[in-house]
Amino acid sequence: MSTPTPPTLDTHQAKLAAIRKLIASAKRWDLVFAGAGLLALSFGLLVLVALFADMLISGWMRINLDFFVSFPSRRAENAGILSAWVGSLMVMFVTALSAIPVGVAAGVYLEEYAAKNWITDIIEINITNLAGVPSIVYGLLALGLFVYQFGFGQSVLSAGLTLGLLILPIVIVATREAIRSIPQVIREGSYALGATKWQTTADHIVPYSMPGILTGCIIGLSRAIGETAPIITIGALTFIAFLPASPVSASAPFINFDWLMSGFTVMPIQMFNWTSRPEEAFQQNAAAAGVVLVVMTLSLNAIAIYIRYRLRKNIKW
Repeated sequence: MSTPTPPTLDTHQAKLAAIRKLIASAKRWDLVFAGAGLLALSFGLLVLVALFADMLISGWMRINLDFFVSFPSRRAENAGILSAWVGSLMVMFVTALSAIPVGVAAGVYLEEYAAKNWITDIIEINITNLAGVPSIVYGLLALGLFVYQFGFGQSVLSAGLTLGLLILPIVIVATREAIRSIPQVIREGSYALGATKWQTTADHIVPYSMPGILTGCIIGLSRAIGETAPIITIGALTFIAFLPASPVSASAPFINFDWLMSGFTVMPIQMFNWTSRPEEAFQQNAAAAGVVLVVMTLSLNAIAIYIRYRLRKNIKW
């Protein structure tokens, strides 16, 4: 019986050389992919910066205190965005109150409590599909449901609920993904110490996943604040020279809900109104309003990043 011949030194060196060559080839492809990704990212950022810079240059002269405290006017030099930015804030307030609690609760239920069966699978598929439905469809749904069926009319309440429906799937999906990122040992440790399902969810799962949940909520609100199609569909006013009723009253109970049923306009609608006019001065007003809208959106994201940072800093694994 013959013994196997041991590999020679030349064969061993050849294998090492082949491995080194393979590793070098993989590193080159990694560099190519990283360069292509960096180029795509730079292109997108440059386009965004160029568009924002052009808008800022066009509307810079109109950004002053009078622009924020004046109502829209047929004279471009006297027109302002008071009713638009106040309306946007009110609509976003209703949107947040209607979508975030329901979306977070639905995400927690589906991830922690719902049984894994075909009914849950159908619900999950529909939630995922709803996140990609065009916004105009939500506008048509709200027109028939909130405006006519429930009798809310063309009001702040109808607009807020419409945008709440729009971002609800986003909040649910973000909540579920944030909960899934929590290690299973957190649950097991809580159960081992005698905690109930509710105590584990309320005291551990939700607080630990709150940064991710908050990120999803702000992404949804950032999308909602710039939506135009569903707001136009339910009948938002394109020209409004008054503010909704104040939410605070001088007499008890010091809270007024009449503003929910008031007529309104929002920043995208005001921009649409100005861009449809041929005068150059109105185009400058639209550019200035666009700058304000971008700043409002970035402010929402900045607040979310700060709160997320504070929450992650306070969490101790």
